[in-house]
Amino acid sequence: MGGTDEKTREEENKQMEAPKMAPFDLNDFTIIKEGDAEILMHAKNEVFFNKTQVNNRDMSIAVMRTFISKYKQEHEALSSKRMKTGPKASDASSIEAEAAMDSTTHNEKSNDACNASEEISQDEASSISEKQASHQDGKCHGELKQPRVLEALSASGLRALRYAREVDGIGQVVALDNDKVSVEACRRNIKFNGSVACSKVESHLADARVYMLTHPKEFEVVDLDPYGSPSVFLDSAVQSVVDGGMLMCTATDMAVLCGGNGEVCYSKYGSYPLRGKYCHEMALRILLACIESHANRYKRYIVPVLSVQMDFYVRVFVRIYSSAGAMKNTPLKLSYVYQCIGCDSFHLQPIGRTVSKNTSIRYLPGFGPVVPQECSDCGKKYNMGGPIWSAPIHDQEWVTSILADVKSMKDRYPAYDRISAVLTTISEELPDVPLFLSLHNLCATLKCTSPSAVIFRSAVINAGYRISGTHVNPLGLKTDAPMDVIWDIMRCWVKTHPVKAQPPDQAGSVILAKKPVLQASFARAVASLSKAQAKKVPRFPPNPERHWGPKLRAGRKITNKHASLLGPEAVNGINNHEEGEEPPTKRKKTEDPTPNSCNSSVSLPPC
Repeated sequence: MGGTDEKTREEENKQMEAPKMAPFDLNDFTIIKEGDAEILMHAKNEVFFNKTQVNNRDMSIAVMRTFISKYKQEHEALSSKRMKTGPKASDASSIEAEAAMDSTTHNEKSNDACNASEEISQDEASSISEKQASHQDGKCHGELKQPRVLEALSASGLRALRYAREVDGIGQVVALDNDKVSVEACRRNIKFNGSVACSKVESHLADARVYMLTHPKEFEVVDLDPYGSPSVFLDSAVQSVVDGGMLMCTATDMAVLCGGNGEVCYSKYGSYPLRGKYCHEMALRILLACIESHANRYKRYIVPVLSVQMDFYVRVFVRIYSSAGAMKNTPLKLSYVYQCIGCDSFHLQPIGRTVSKNTSIRYLPGFGPVVPQECSDCGKKYNMGGPIWSAPIHDQEWVTSILADVKSMKDRYPAYDRISAVLTTISEELPDVPLFLSLHNLCATLKCTSPSAVIFRSAVINAGYRISGTHVNPLGLKTDAPMDVIWDIMRCWVKTHPVKAQPPDQAGSVILAKKPVLQASFARAVASLSKAQAKKVPRFPPNPERHWGPKLRAGRKITNKHASLLGPEAVNGINNHEEGEEPPTKRKKTEDPTPNSCNSSVSLPPC
């Protein structure tokens, strides 16, 4: 079988070998430098490139550096344990401990509100025996191989080149694309970046879905950054990652994920979005729930280490493990959301629950409904959305490690200001509180003046609850206080800051007609400001330049109507370049090119 696999691989490599690079005119290209990598971009919109995604690429590099470090530590810990206990016993005990640790620790982290537990059955034993078999095959013995990375949608190859040149300890980087022009550009850029890139990065013309399906559990890191929705790639991606590996996934179809087209979101992600102020965080949680659903089909589950919403997209970093027993915890990590149409009240309905009896633990459907037909605060109806991932979306230990690494290497991150600000804000979020409130929306419902964030946070803390900001929205507030406590605080605020009379049927009038049960204290609390706020660390820096956002899909002709995306200067420059070009039949052929001339044809040396 080994010989057959090697022959198959050789045949694949021959089919995917890069052809000899034809000479090209450097005058038609612009050299773009980002980090340690440089790429040649054609003046026309032939291959997709977005400067804005430097935030995305920098964050991915930071996470990958931390992943490689932790991956080595985990392997060393497992190897030392195996050396102490002996080869046979260690395999079984370490794997059993690993599976048990994964199923319990991740369950405890994510399901405090659900009182989650699990039933120990033959499925769990079978999953452990499967792991034992895989370890006995020799995958976990010996030295740890350098992690292999798959960039499934490479375009110009800039991301793959940065991984290869900037991340220490990385092995092979495979860059895929289904577009011939993009693959040619990627191969040209690989050679343009010299021997390091040539030795580590390889580019293939292939359908990413087919490639990942035919290479199961072969990559320690799989990176998905499509133009639009990643939903069609998720099923094959979760199969291509090794146990304990990392899946990085971006979704840019925010209009769909944030409730603009709920039915489309349900067809792509299996979840119905709601249009609340928390819609961007809900988009993150919808994507995580979708990845978990795909992983569960293969007795796998995910553990999110970092989930961010930046610019015009969401980006999640999850580790993937295999365990039939731990997979049973999935219903405890998912919830439906009830959003009142009259006020900002929302409530979560867990899908599952567990019951413990002696040593056995059973899974049961969740109790419901958690809300009546009409909102208890304002009397209006509820909209229902979900299911969403209601477990933690970050691992705070990872966030701390990533932030420390970024600060220690700030000169190597072109987007240091932005990613350090996002990571700082995430490090101060409440990890176990799904979604958030908007103080301005609460005040808009009551038609009252808004208290400062410090005053409102102090009132929540004085009432005995926790509160924090969120990286998604500068005005968002995460808190474990129930909605009746929030409205009591606002009623007490309105007492000292009266509002004009409103029609009695409005939500704000109904809320203010009730007397507060809690007498709120607005005295300044010590923890009303986070450490970053107290030190005046920037948390939401402005965009570095205008037109910082999404760009056109590759291949589309750039016209004046795209000025709002690219800026009028960029559009005029491209149009002037096209007008200045001669028709193809009249262009002069370049003979005897001189290597030192920038306007001459250049042939890059082979790797």
